[in-house]
Amino acid sequence: MNRDREPGDQSQLAQLSPVDRLLALMSMLRDAEHGCPWDLKQTFESLIPHTVEEVHEVIHAIESGDRDELRDELGDLLFQVVFYAQLSREEGGFDFQDIAAEITGKLLRRHPHVFPDGRLESFGQKQELSAGEVVGNWEAIKRAERAAKGKTHGNRNGANGEEDNSASVLDGLPRSLPALEKARKLQQRAAGVGFDWPSPPPVLDKVREEVGEFSAALAAEDSTAMRGELGDMLFAVVNLARHCRIDPESALRESNRRFEARFRLLEQLALDRGWMLPERELRELDELWDLAKNRVRGNQSGDSY
Repeated sequence: MNRDREPGDQSQLAQLSPVDRLLALMSMLRDAEHGCPWDLKQTFESLIPHTVEEVHEVIHAIESGDRDELRDELGDLLFQVVFYAQLSREEGGFDFQDIAAEITGKLLRRHPHVFPDGRLESFGQKQELSAGEVVGNWEAIKRAERAAKGKTHGNRNGANGEEDNSASVLDGLPRSLPALEKARKLQQRAAGVGFDWPSPPPVLDKVREEVGEFSAALAAEDSTAMRGELGDMLFAVVNLARHCRIDPESALRESNRRFEARFRLLEQLALDRGWMLPERELRELDELWDLAKNRVRGNQSGDSY
């Protein structure tokens, strides 16, 4: 779509591709005279919570296995990208085509084993690489990109407030990343330069060590130490998950779902018995919990509780 098309231009709209129709619609929604009042009020910052919500709805659709819902939610997420592109275009900055060009160029650079000369036209000149080698190359290329970006932007301040042009392998991680994901990425970045445990067993030993340190802080009733040791324990567990090739966020969501299903059944079992939960002893609630766990065990994986 021509980026200079006016929102009211009706020529050839029916012949536009679905993506170009979406871009035209977005431009119309932001039209100062005929657009939508809500869309006209939005800014980059005001869209953030909506974008986060759409990401979670995509995840829910994937985990529920509903492909129709997934198609719908992916459309909502795409609309967020289109919205940001429109806002930037109005400022005279990048547009949707620039976004597409940027990610295409990045993927070409990061897949030299698929596109040897960094162009689509070189596709088909297959190079034999293992999955591990591909990941290693990917991380090396990303490190080079971050270093180049750091040199381009410069002006990072060091601890003494002076300009610091050194590049860290940890540069570029968003501050807003959820803590579990940021821990995993920090560990992954460090592992990319050789700072890592060789296998899961010593990581499990580290988890046990952190549990012991938390136990000592708990026994001492030292709340400050408990907070620090709990963080270290969680960080070590994330590291263990990474070494076992388990996504910690997904694993925790699965445990949340199991707990929710079992507790809801526990509530139903208590209702069937005429029990009010706050009035029952923990021993009685544990009995209902075991019953609930046994009933859902057949159709849910794992047995964490």
